[in-house]
Amino acid sequence: MDLTEADPKGLVRESYRIDGITAGECRSIFLDWALSIPNDRSVPDAVRVLIATYAADAPDHPMNTVLADGLAAPATAQRRGGRAGRLGSGE
Repeated sequence: MDLTEADPKGLVRESYRIDGITAGECRSIFLDWALSIPNDRSVPDAVRVLIATYAADAPDHPMNTVLADGLAAPATAQRRGGRAGRLGSGE
């Protein structure tokens, strides 16, 4: 996967350019980024590309921690709508 596939809207790239960005703002950007990744792409692979591209040049940037957290615990839950989503465990 290349960088244009890993960050199609340039959201993560832009986060590294924002002076004084907070961890909370990075988490918000990460969520927006994750929603922009097509379903047929691997999110963990995309995160690895982003870390390899940006982390070394900005070792103290809060996005590094957010990306590492996203890689360590990828979301596996699927959204459930309608009655099943409201009731929880298929009741």
